Amino acid sequence: MDSAAETGGYQPWSEVTPDAARRLLVAAVEAFAERGYHATTTRDIAGRAGMSPAALYIHYKTKEELLHRISRIGHDKALEILETAASGPGTAAERLDGAVRSFVGWHAAHHTTARVVQYELDALAPEHRSEIVALRRRSDAAVRRILADGVRAGEFAVPDVPGTTLAVLSLCIDVARWFSAAGPRTPDEVGALYADLVLRMVGAAPAAPAQK
Repeated sequence: MDSAAETGGYQPWSEVTPDAARRLLVAAVEAFAERGYHATTTRDIAGRAGMSPAALYIHYKTKEELLHRISRIGHDKALEILETAASGPGTAAERLDGAVRSFVGWHAAHHTTARVVQYELDALAPEHRSEIVALRRRSDAAVRRILADGVRAGEFAVPDVPGTTLAVLSLCIDVARWFSAAGPRTPDEVGALYADLVLRMVGAAPAAPAQK
């Protein structure tokens, strides 16, 4: 589960109202992450939320609607992180560093949610899948823009910008698959490690360590 401690005090899904709809969404995230979308029933979700199956349909018409809402909110947040970094101040290396730190940190701090968002895409209905794929393309474009800026400025040695974009995003997203809050590193520490790795990947000098 993505606890308040893991998310810096942020209450996941606080944008979802009313409270009953949010409880069902949180329960769905937990169930989908634990059992997978197809193995999870609406009864499972309602039970985790302490509600009856009939109560679920008051807020969500189908199980797929729940998955779509989860996926949309998660992808909107991921896109916000990457577009903010891409449009921010600083050199391409500084923007790439910030993008990776934030993107990885989010996937680590919200690893339960991120697993559902990133790995249940094929369970969406065709129209919803197309919507989410469009958001993913915009995320891809944000990273590609940073890399292209770095190549033009002579900061990065990247002969294949599209391929490198895919590699960077895949590396970051995979954090959700293995990260554990009980592990040796915090989300911020994993974000710093991955930012260093990505900068080395593109041939940029990693950020200098802070002076003690």
